[in-house]
Amino acid sequence: MAISKNRKAALENINLNKSYSLADAAIIVKDNSKVKFDASVDLSIRLGVDPKQANQMVRGVVSLPHGTGKDMKVLALVSADKESEAKEAGADYVGMDEFIDKIKSGWTDVDVIITMPSLMGKIGALGRILGPRNLMPNPKSGTVTMDIGKAIKDVKKGKIDFKVEKNGIIHASIGKVSFESSKLKDNSDELIQTIIKLKPSAAKGTYLKSIYMSSTMGVGIEIDINSLK
Repeated sequence: MAISKNRKAALENINLNKSYSLADAAIIVKDNSKVKFDASVDLSIRLGVDPKQANQMVRGVVSLPHGTGKDMKVLALVSADKESEAKEAGADYVGMDEFIDKIKSGWTDVDVIITMPSLMGKIGALGRILGPRNLMPNPKSGTVTMDIGKAIKDVKKGKIDFKVEKNGIIHASIGKVSFESSKLKDNSDELIQTIIKLKPSAAKGTYLKSIYMSSTMGVGIEIDINSLK
């Protein structure tokens, strides 16, 4: 397969046989982003767990100290008495039945859905649509709560939900190429340390198997796991 000019130029500046510290990787990823837009910077973390086993599932939330750099679209599915609270907190869409109907018709143009415990009975029917898109509200991620305003503000400030996929990898965006490299490093470290704290007791052997940092359409830079300790 032909290698693009940008990728070829990036590969000339990177030693793919070497692993780097978070600080160095952030600099390399920034310097080698060749796209003409503000690319996202992502971490891919491969864990030594079997997600098929309920006692080895790794899922959680983390508030990135410098945010994601993305304007998160939030849908608040709430009762009428909570609508003003949701709007004041910055929700992009607020309502209930009309949005449930839109979702049933295939609309999912949001990043996060926040709702109340009493409404989960209605929203549960949307599982087949929202589940595969990681949009299903969940108490563990703080998206099913009575404190609607706080939940919305947290998401807007940079709180993200992550979950290990069936192949044992967590993918998460930790900022933009336009961020200072120190901020990308801080956000990455916050996510990784949170995942370390969530290590299941049933997981045996090496927990953090590999970590790569990359930008949109960019080369993946391997992180030296030993440098994290």
